Amino acid sequence: MNDPNPPTSEPGGDATTSQGVNWAVVAHLSALVGLLGIPSPVGPAVVWALKSDDPEVVAAAKEAVNFNISFFIYGIVAFLSLFVLIGFLLLPAVVIGWLILVAVAAVKTANGEAYRYPLTIRFIS
Repeated sequence: MNDPNPPTSEPGGDATTSQGVNWAVVAHLSALVGLLGIPSPVGPAVVWALKSDDPEVVAAAKEAVNFNISFFIYGIVAFLSLFVLIGFLLLPAVVIGWLILVAVAAVKTANGEAYRYPLTIRFIS
């Protein structure tokens, strides 16, 4: 008999792997809470706490936390450099780079690739 609620997964994959990939993508995209004024490392840290039993999600969340802490520091440095005028170039570059790299990480992770952000200080391993 057909199951009325079959698990959602990709062809050839199983439901848990598909869910793990989805949560890993959420770990990367959750950094966008930074656009709402919440520090961007909070989003991936929450996903990490919620899915601490899934090593794939934990790895993606740790990578996202490290990246967002790094870019938070870069943003502070760029903001402080506004006083010497170079910050007017640096701050937009940091923000645009952050947005682009979060999007790239989400797309690569959705395609099943483990993504490592460039320019990231590895605070958490």
